[in-house]
This record gives sequence, C-alpha cells and structure tokens, in this order.
Amino acid sequence: MAARAEAPSGDKAWFLRALLVLQSPRSVFAALRDDSDAAAEARQDVVGALVWLAGIAAVLATTVAATVRDDVEIDGALFAVWAFLAGGLYGFTLYFAVGKVFHVALRRLGSRGSFRRARHVLAFAATPIALALFIYWPVRIAVYGSDLFRTGGADGRGAGDVTAWLFYAFVLWALALLIVGVRTVHGWTWARSVAGVTFASLIAAGLAVAVSVLYALG
Repeated sequence: MAARAEAPSGDKAWFLRALLVLQSPRSVFAALRDDSDAAAEARQDVVGALVWLAGIAAVLATTVAATVRDDVEIDGALFAVWAFLAGGLYGFTLYFAVGKVFHVALRRLGSRGSFRRARHVLAFAATPIALALFIYWPVRIAVYGSDLFRTGGADGRGAGDVTAWLFYAFVLWALALLIVGVRTVHGWTWARSVAGVTFASLIAAGLAVAVSVLYALG
C-alpha cells in the first residue's frame, strides 16, 4: 500500500505559502484570517524573513545606497554587510511604522482585525519586493557592478535610468497583493479594499515626505 503523503504543518507550511502567495494569493491570505497566538507564532519566522529580504531589496533602491560606495574604504564585502544590516533595520522599521498606518486606516473603514494580523498581511504582500532581491538586483549588479552604488556611474544614463524604474514594478505588484489580501481577509468589496490600501498609502507617503523635509531642514 502506497505511503500517504503528510501535509506540511506549522512554520514549514508557511514557508511554502510565502512562495504560493505569488501564484495563488487568495488561499494564502485566507489562512491569515486565523489570528490565534498559535497560528501567528507558526508564521512568525516566515514573516521575519520576508520583511528582512524585502528590506534589503528596498534599501538598495534608496539614495543612500546610490552613494555608499563613494567611500573608497567600503569594498564589496563590507557593502554586503552594510546592505544586510541596513536592510533589516529598514525593513522592520517600515514593517512596524507602515503596519501601524495600515492598521489604523483599515480600522477607520470598519476593520476589527488586530495590529498583528495587519502586519502579517503587509509582510506577505511584500513578497514581490523580497523576490526582487533574487531576480532584479542580481541582473542590475551584473550589468552595472559597483556603479550602481556610487555617484556618476554608468547606471545613471540612458537604459540605466529605465531599468532603475523597473524596481517599482515589484512595488506595484506588492500593492496589488495587498489589495487582494485586504479583500480576502476582511471579506470586503474590491472598492472598499482599494480605498483601504489607498488611504494607508497616502498617509504613509505623507509621513515619508514630512520626514524627508525635516531631514533636509536639519
């Protein structure tokens, strides 16, 4: 008699869902409806990994990363360490800050979900940005090398400008997943789900602009 395959459980199942969310997001977000302590603990490691990977991918696209190799003392190995640590800090800062904004925006529209579940929906929606670390950035680095991370490199002309904007295709993909996630978890209409994500995005963008202005004035 053939051996019966066992379904993956616990954190292993959530690692599989982190990949499945790119293909079948509704089934993954439906599983996020369970916000019990046991379920949240089972997916905590996966959430942390997604946030860290997405943070690294995102921090590489910042203006800080674009000039970090101007310092001749920063070689490739030191830059990799910087990207890893800065990406983790960047990712988790956005995870909690944007997660709070996201939670408040949804509550304004009638959500009764917890801050924890809002953060977890946000983390799984960020999977395309984490994917960019393995698809988008290796190609750009292979083409332009360290010019990507220093002033005046070849990446800043012609096709380099165009490919730089391709990163935001992954961001738009993540936003689309976030809308699907809100609709699936809360059972809302498409219009209400889009409104929730748009509301949260506008608040987050406004805060980002305010911080940038304060930083420039300081």
